[in-house]
Amino acid sequence: MGRLIPFALVLIAAVWSFGQEAQQHKIDVGLQLYSLRNQIPKDVPGTLKLIHEMGITDVEAAGFYGLSAEQFRQELDKAGLHASGAHFQWTDFGMNIEKVIKDTKTIGAEYVTLPWIPHTGRFTEQNAHTVAKTFNEWGRKCKDAGLHFTYHPHGYEFTKAGDGTVFDILVKETDPELVNYELDIFWAYHGGADPVKLMEKYPDRFVQMHLKDMRKGVKVPKSTGSENVENDVAFGTGQLDLPAILKESVKIGIKHYYIEDESSRSLQQIPESIAYVRSVGF
Repeated sequence: MGRLIPFALVLIAAVWSFGQEAQQHKIDVGLQLYSLRNQIPKDVPGTLKLIHEMGITDVEAAGFYGLSAEQFRQELDKAGLHASGAHFQWTDFGMNIEKVIKDTKTIGAEYVTLPWIPHTGRFTEQNAHTVAKTFNEWGRKCKDAGLHFTYHPHGYEFTKAGDGTVFDILVKETDPELVNYELDIFWAYHGGADPVKLMEKYPDRFVQMHLKDMRKGVKVPKSTGSENVENDVAFGTGQLDLPAILKESVKIGIKHYYIEDESSRSLQQIPESIAYVRSVGF
Protein backbone atom coordinates (compact mmCIF):
# COMPACT_ATOMS: atom_id res chain seq x y z
CA MET A 1 0.00 0.00 0.00
CA GLY A 2 2.81 2.35 0.91
CA ARG A 3 4.41 1.82 -2.48
CA LEU A 4 1.21 3.03 -4.19
CA ILE A 5 1.24 6.42 -2.49
CA PRO A 6 4.35 7.74 -4.30
CA PHE A 7 2.89 6.50 -7.60
CA ALA A 8 -0.37 8.32 -6.87
CA LEU A 9 1.56 11.49 -6.12
CA VAL A 10 3.48 11.16 -9.38
CA LEU A 11 0.22 10.65 -11.27
CA ILE A 12 -1.37 13.71 -9.65
CA ALA A 13 1.71 15.78 -10.45
CA ALA A 14 1.63 14.63 -14.09
CA VAL A 15 -2.04 15.52 -14.44
CA TRP A 16 -1.44 18.90 -12.83
CA SER A 17 1.49 19.54 -15.16
CA PHE A 18 -0.56 18.62 -18.21
CA GLY A 19 -3.35 20.91 -17.06
CA GLN A 20 -0.92 23.76 -16.56
CA GLU A 21 0.54 23.26 -20.04
CA ALA A 22 -2.92 23.15 -21.63
CA GLN A 23 -3.90 26.30 -19.79
CA GLN A 24 -0.74 28.08 -20.94
CA HIS A 25 -1.58 27.25 -24.54
CA LYS A 26 -5.10 28.66 -24.40
CA ILE A 27 -5.33 31.89 -26.37
CA ASP A 28 -8.28 34.16 -27.07
CA VAL A 29 -8.35 34.67 -30.83
CA GLY A 30 -9.70 38.08 -31.79
CA LEU A 31 -10.25 39.81 -35.13
CA GLN A 32 -8.78 42.91 -36.76
CA LEU A 33 -11.92 44.54 -38.16
CA TYR A 34 -10.10 45.63 -41.32
CA SER A 35 -10.68 42.04 -42.39
CA LEU A 36 -14.34 42.92 -42.99
CA ARG A 37 -13.80 46.45 -44.28
CA ASN A 38 -16.10 45.80 -47.26
CA GLN A 39 -18.97 44.44 -45.15
CA ILE A 40 -18.99 46.64 -42.04
CA PRO A 41 -19.82 50.00 -43.71
CA LYS A 42 -22.92 48.44 -45.30
CA ASP A 43 -24.24 47.02 -42.03
CA VAL A 44 -22.35 47.79 -38.84
CA PRO A 45 -24.74 46.04 -36.39
CA GLY A 46 -25.22 42.99 -38.61
CA THR A 47 -21.51 42.48 -39.29
CA LEU A 48 -20.55 42.88 -35.63
CA LYS A 49 -23.26 40.38 -34.71
CA LEU A 50 -21.85 37.95 -37.29
CA ILE A 51 -18.39 38.30 -35.76
CA HIS A 52 -19.79 37.35 -32.36
CA GLU A 53 -21.56 34.37 -33.92
CA MET A 54 -18.16 33.15 -35.17
CA GLY A 55 -17.15 32.82 -31.52
CA ILE A 56 -15.08 36.00 -31.44
CA THR A 57 -15.47 38.51 -28.60
CA ASP A 58 -12.23 40.53 -28.85
CA VAL A 59 -11.64 42.88 -31.78
CA GLU A 60 -9.20 45.52 -32.94
CA ALA A 61 -10.78 48.58 -34.50
CA ALA A 62 -9.62 50.21 -37.73
CA GLY A 63 -11.85 53.27 -38.04
CA PHE A 64 -15.47 53.75 -37.00
CA TYR A 65 -17.23 53.46 -40.37
CA GLY A 66 -18.98 56.80 -40.33
CA LEU A 67 -19.94 56.58 -36.67
CA SER A 68 -18.59 58.56 -33.75
CA ALA A 69 -16.48 56.70 -31.20
CA GLU A 70 -19.45 56.83 -28.82
CA GLN A 71 -21.82 55.35 -31.40
CA PHE A 72 -19.32 52.66 -32.39
CA ARG A 73 -18.87 51.67 -28.74
CA GLN A 74 -22.64 51.28 -28.43
CA GLU A 75 -22.68 48.92 -31.41
CA LEU A 76 -19.82 46.90 -29.98
CA ASP A 77 -21.63 46.58 -26.67
CA LYS A 78 -24.87 45.49 -28.35
CA ALA A 79 -22.97 42.82 -30.30
CA GLY A 80 -21.20 41.50 -27.21
CA LEU A 81 -17.78 42.57 -28.46
CA HIS A 82 -14.88 44.26 -26.71
CA ALA A 83 -12.29 46.29 -28.60
CA SER A 84 -8.98 45.75 -26.82
CA GLY A 85 -7.09 47.75 -29.43
CA ALA A 86 -7.47 50.35 -32.15
CA HIS A 87 -5.45 51.44 -35.19
CA PHE A 88 -5.00 55.10 -36.11
CA GLN A 89 -2.94 56.59 -38.93
CA TRP A 90 0.15 58.79 -38.74
CA THR A 91 -1.83 61.94 -39.51
CA ASP A 92 -4.28 61.12 -36.72
CA PHE A 93 -1.47 60.97 -34.17
CA GLY A 94 0.41 63.92 -35.61
CA MET A 95 -2.53 66.29 -35.99
CA ASN A 96 -4.62 65.45 -32.93
CA ILE A 97 -3.22 62.81 -30.61
CA GLU A 98 -5.58 64.01 -27.89
CA LYS A 99 -8.54 62.91 -30.02
CA VAL A 100 -6.84 59.58 -30.75
CA ILE A 101 -6.47 59.00 -27.01
CA LYS A 102 -10.05 60.09 -26.28
CA ASP A 103 -11.54 57.89 -29.02
CA THR A 104 -9.45 54.89 -27.96
CA LYS A 105 -10.64 55.20 -24.38
CA THR A 106 -14.24 55.80 -25.49
CA ILE A 107 -14.43 52.46 -27.31
CA GLY A 108 -12.89 50.76 -24.28
CA ALA A 109 -9.50 49.87 -25.77
CA GLU A 110 -6.17 49.79 -23.93
CA TYR A 111 -3.81 49.50 -26.91
CA VAL A 112 -3.50 52.20 -29.55
CA THR A 113 -1.49 51.23 -32.62
CA LEU A 114 0.16 52.95 -35.56
CA PRO A 115 0.07 50.59 -38.58
CA TRP A 116 2.17 52.50 -41.12
CA ILE A 117 4.96 55.08 -41.33
CA PRO A 118 4.65 57.33 -44.41
CA HIS A 119 7.87 57.22 -46.41
CA THR A 120 9.12 57.45 -49.98
CA GLY A 121 11.33 54.72 -51.40
CA ARG A 122 13.38 52.68 -48.97
CA PHE A 123 12.69 53.10 -45.25
CA THR A 124 16.15 54.11 -44.04
CA GLU A 125 18.21 54.15 -40.87
CA GLN A 126 17.74 57.93 -40.68
CA ASN A 127 13.98 57.46 -40.96
CA ALA A 128 14.16 55.07 -38.01
CA HIS A 129 16.20 57.46 -35.85
CA THR A 130 13.71 60.26 -36.47
CA VAL A 131 10.63 58.10 -36.02
CA ALA A 132 11.90 56.59 -32.76
CA LYS A 133 11.96 60.04 -31.17
CA THR A 134 8.39 60.66 -32.31
CA PHE A 135 7.28 57.25 -31.02
CA ASN A 136 8.70 58.04 -27.57
CA GLU A 137 6.80 61.33 -27.51
CA TRP A 138 3.52 59.71 -28.54
CA GLY A 139 4.14 56.79 -26.20
CA ARG A 140 4.58 59.16 -23.26
CA LYS A 141 1.29 60.89 -23.97
CA CYS A 142 -0.50 57.57 -24.32
CA LYS A 143 1.00 56.19 -21.12
CA ASP A 144 0.06 59.33 -19.20
CA ALA A 145 -3.52 58.71 -20.38
CA GLY A 146 -3.44 55.08 -19.24
CA LEU A 147 -2.97 53.56 -22.71
CA HIS A 148 -0.28 51.44 -24.39
CA PHE A 149 1.22 52.76 -27.65
CA THR A 150 2.40 50.15 -30.17
CA TYR A 151 3.70 50.11 -33.72
CA HIS A 152 2.80 47.48 -36.34
CA PRO A 153 5.73 46.83 -38.73
CA HIS A 154 4.86 46.15 -42.37
CA GLY A 155 8.05 44.44 -43.51
CA TYR A 156 9.93 47.40 -44.96
CA GLU A 157 11.60 47.84 -41.55
CA PHE A 158 13.55 44.59 -41.91
CA THR A 159 16.04 45.84 -44.49
CA LYS A 160 19.70 45.66 -43.53
CA ALA A 161 21.29 48.36 -41.40
CA GLY A 162 24.82 47.76 -40.15
CA ASP A 163 24.97 44.43 -38.34
CA GLY A 164 21.19 44.30 -38.01
CA THR A 165 18.06 45.79 -39.51
CA VAL A 166 16.26 49.11 -39.49
CA PHE A 167 13.75 47.51 -37.13
CA ASP A 168 16.57 46.88 -34.65
CA ILE A 169 17.16 50.63 -34.58
CA LEU A 170 13.50 51.29 -33.82
CA VAL A 171 13.52 48.82 -30.95
CA LYS A 172 16.82 50.03 -29.52
CA GLU A 173 15.89 53.71 -29.62
CA THR A 174 12.36 53.42 -28.24
CA ASP A 175 11.68 53.26 -24.51
CA PRO A 176 10.02 49.92 -23.63
CA GLU A 177 8.03 51.72 -20.95
CA LEU A 178 6.48 53.90 -23.66
CA VAL A 179 6.62 51.99 -26.96
CA ASN A 180 6.09 48.36 -27.88
CA TYR A 181 5.20 46.40 -30.99
CA GLU A 182 2.42 44.46 -32.68
CA LEU A 183 3.92 41.57 -34.64
CA ASP A 184 2.14 40.88 -37.91
CA ILE A 185 3.63 37.52 -38.81
CA PHE A 186 2.69 37.84 -42.50
CA TRP A 187 4.39 41.20 -42.95
CA ALA A 188 7.45 40.27 -40.90
CA TYR A 189 7.93 37.18 -43.06
CA HIS A 190 7.18 39.25 -46.18
CA GLY A 191 10.06 41.57 -45.25
CA GLY A 192 12.48 38.71 -44.71
CA ALA A 193 12.25 38.24 -40.96
CA ASP A 194 11.55 34.98 -39.13
CA PRO A 195 8.65 35.65 -36.69
CA VAL A 196 9.90 33.04 -34.21
CA LYS A 197 13.44 34.44 -34.17
CA LEU A 198 12.05 37.96 -33.80
CA MET A 199 10.14 36.93 -30.69
CA GLU A 200 13.19 35.13 -29.33
CA LYS A 201 15.27 38.28 -29.87
CA TYR A 202 12.72 40.69 -28.42
CA PRO A 203 10.56 38.67 -26.00
CA ASP A 204 9.55 41.73 -24.00
CA ARG A 205 8.70 44.07 -26.88
CA PHE A 206 5.91 42.26 -28.74
CA VAL A 207 2.57 42.53 -26.93
CA GLN A 208 0.06 41.97 -29.76
CA MET A 209 0.00 39.74 -32.80
CA HIS A 210 -1.72 39.68 -36.19
CA LEU A 211 -2.26 36.10 -37.26
CA LYS A 212 -2.14 35.57 -41.03
CA ASP A 213 -0.92 32.98 -43.50
CA MET A 214 0.66 33.55 -46.91
CA ARG A 215 -0.17 31.61 -50.04
CA LYS A 216 2.46 29.06 -51.00
CA GLY A 217 4.61 30.19 -53.90
CA VAL A 218 4.68 33.90 -53.00
CA LYS A 219 8.30 34.99 -53.26
CA VAL A 220 9.87 36.83 -50.33
CA PRO A 221 11.60 38.88 -49.05
CA LYS A 222 10.20 42.16 -50.30
CA SER A 223 10.65 45.57 -48.70
CA THR A 224 7.53 47.16 -50.16
CA GLY A 225 4.99 46.54 -47.39
CA SER A 226 2.61 45.73 -50.23
CA GLU A 227 1.17 42.42 -51.44
CA ASN A 228 -1.84 41.13 -53.37
CA VAL A 229 -4.57 40.74 -50.73
CA GLU A 230 -5.65 37.47 -52.36
CA ASN A 231 -2.42 35.96 -51.06
CA ASP A 232 -3.95 35.93 -47.57
CA VAL A 233 -5.06 32.31 -47.13
CA ALA A 234 -6.74 30.20 -44.44
CA PHE A 235 -4.36 29.17 -41.68
CA GLY A 236 -2.48 25.97 -42.32
CA THR A 237 -2.74 26.19 -46.10
CA GLY A 238 0.09 28.68 -46.58
CA GLN A 239 3.84 28.85 -46.02
CA LEU A 240 4.12 30.16 -42.44
CA ASP A 241 4.97 27.75 -39.62
CA LEU A 242 1.99 28.67 -37.46
CA PRO A 243 2.40 25.99 -34.76
CA ALA A 244 5.98 27.15 -34.07
CA ILE A 245 4.91 30.81 -34.13
CA LEU A 246 2.01 30.21 -31.74
CA LYS A 247 4.17 28.19 -29.39
CA GLU A 248 6.76 30.96 -29.15
CA SER A 249 4.08 33.64 -28.82
CA VAL A 250 2.62 31.87 -25.79
CA LYS A 251 6.11 31.54 -24.34
CA ILE A 252 6.76 35.30 -24.50
CA GLY A 253 3.26 36.19 -23.29
CA ILE A 254 1.56 37.91 -26.22
CA LYS A 255 -1.43 39.80 -24.76
CA HIS A 256 -3.79 39.95 -27.73
CA TYR A 257 -4.10 37.92 -30.93
CA TYR A 258 -6.08 39.17 -33.93
CA ILE A 259 -6.82 37.27 -37.10
CA GLU A 260 -6.40 39.59 -40.08
CA ASP A 261 -7.56 38.35 -43.46
CA GLU A 262 -7.56 41.00 -46.17
CA SER A 263 -8.69 38.68 -48.98
CA SER A 264 -12.08 38.67 -50.69
CA ARG A 265 -12.66 35.27 -49.01
CA SER A 266 -12.31 36.53 -45.45
CA LEU A 267 -15.85 35.61 -44.39
CA GLN A 268 -15.21 32.02 -45.45
CA GLN A 269 -11.61 31.82 -44.25
CA ILE A 270 -11.93 33.36 -40.78
CA PRO A 271 -13.91 30.41 -39.32
CA GLU A 272 -11.49 28.00 -41.03
CA SER A 273 -8.55 29.82 -39.46
CA ILE A 274 -10.14 29.76 -36.01
CA ALA A 275 -10.69 26.02 -36.36
CA TYR A 276 -7.06 25.55 -37.39
CA VAL A 277 -5.74 27.39 -34.32
CA ARG A 278 -7.83 25.12 -32.11
CA SER A 279 -6.75 22.01 -34.04
CA VAL A 280 -3.05 22.59 -33.32
CA GLY A 281 -3.62 22.90 -29.59
CA PHE A 282 -4.21 26.60 -29.03
